[in-house]
Amino acid sequence: MSKRENIPLQVIDEMYVSERKIYPRDVDGTFQRLRRWAVFVLLGLYYGVAWFNWDGRQAVLWDLPARKFYVFGLSFWPQDFIFLALLLIIAGLSLFFFTALAGRLWCGYACPQTVWTETFLWIEHWLEGDRPQRMKLDAGPWNANKIKRKGGKHLLWIVFALWTGFTFVGYFTPIRELAGRFWPFEWSSWETFWVLFYSFATWGNAGFMREQVCKYMCPYARFQSAMFDRDTLIIAYDEKRGEDRGARKRGTDYKAKGLGDCIDCTICVQVCPTGIDIRDGLQYECIACGSCIDACDEVMDRMGYPRGLVRYTTQHQLEDKQTHVFRWRIVVYAILLLAITVGLGLSIAWRKPVIMDVIRDRNALYRETYEHQIQNGYMLRIINKTESAQRFELELVGPPSLTFARHPGVIELPPEEVRTVGVMLSAPASDVKGKVDIEFVLKSEGSDFSLTESSRFFAPE
Repeated sequence: MSKRENIPLQVIDEMYVSERKIYPRDVDGTFQRLRRWAVFVLLGLYYGVAWFNWDGRQAVLWDLPARKFYVFGLSFWPQDFIFLALLLIIAGLSLFFFTALAGRLWCGYACPQTVWTETFLWIEHWLEGDRPQRMKLDAGPWNANKIKRKGGKHLLWIVFALWTGFTFVGYFTPIRELAGRFWPFEWSSWETFWVLFYSFATWGNAGFMREQVCKYMCPYARFQSAMFDRDTLIIAYDEKRGEDRGARKRGTDYKAKGLGDCIDCTICVQVCPTGIDIRDGLQYECIACGSCIDACDEVMDRMGYPRGLVRYTTQHQLEDKQTHVFRWRIVVYAILLLAITVGLGLSIAWRKPVIMDVIRDRNALYRETYEHQIQNGYMLRIINKTESAQRFELELVGPPSLTFARHPGVIELPPEEVRTVGVMLSAPASDVKGKVDIEFVLKSEGSDFSLTESSRFFAPE
């Protein structure tokens, strides 16, 4: 008999049951106000920064065709890829640090899926009402009222999603130029594709998939437990205080009946955006948004009980043990994060505004002329990463007999320009033997800036 045949039919049927729709109930409280502020700030930055200019250019622009990236007056080239690598390392370490310290703050307050889902829920709540009204509307027959509310909701969702997709592309194509080419419509096929694709992704993820993205698609929920310990801040239900659960009237002596503070109202479940019951313990679906805390505190206030039945706490606090905020993993994460962040900042501040690469002629190791001169050819690739024109003079550091057979003269580079300059060095055959170390020095006219690159001059042994 196969293993599948040993599985009860009921369990097999449950594996193929479609995901039930979750209707989060609206709730107000400290943590929900923090989340609203986070949504306003993050969306404000996303939609607003693209329109902000800095020194006559869009402040944040990833110009992929030109392979240049502009971030608030700083321009980055492909040669600056190391900065992106460091930034990704900082992001990863930040995730480890804040997760080990305070749990899933990213998921609950700053994740794009959370931010856009919250916005779509506000639109849905505005047009369809709170949880009971939405459930009743979905269960009822299609009529004029239902078509109007559902149609209006999807219309606003689509408009908001299109604005999101347009803004996304506006970070890769100057957004003012993109807006100016909307009518008459002159967008390229790729611009149109990415606006529609990102809009569709926003509409689908925030409008329909919602919690399923967090539960099934996001890998963070799966490996978060590796970053948790018993001192990590989590949202938890105080079982010792809340059990046994049971309904009661306000003002009654519920403790005489053996009941805890939990009145089993299930409001904490109704407000949860992922539909879990926090009273069942810590679960990977919990995004630490704090909705259940605000809902439970509201119920405790009405019943006249102390707040904190559901709260941000640690496993050690629940076990009446001391919580250690500063522990080795936190200290190590903090030191690494600080060191790499400072290193990134200093690297950007001290980076060279001009880059020079020296490439030897690969066709010949050296050439000997009729005048008994040994010549080596070089290609100098000079990049002016500044936004102003530059003038340079090229000097050579090496044996006194080694000179320019063909001097490039004054090298002029317009702003953000790449120039390739051919250089030929020559020396008497009697003066140089084997390999000779040399240096090309690029000096800027009118400033103390200079750039030195090493190479080698080859001659017969």
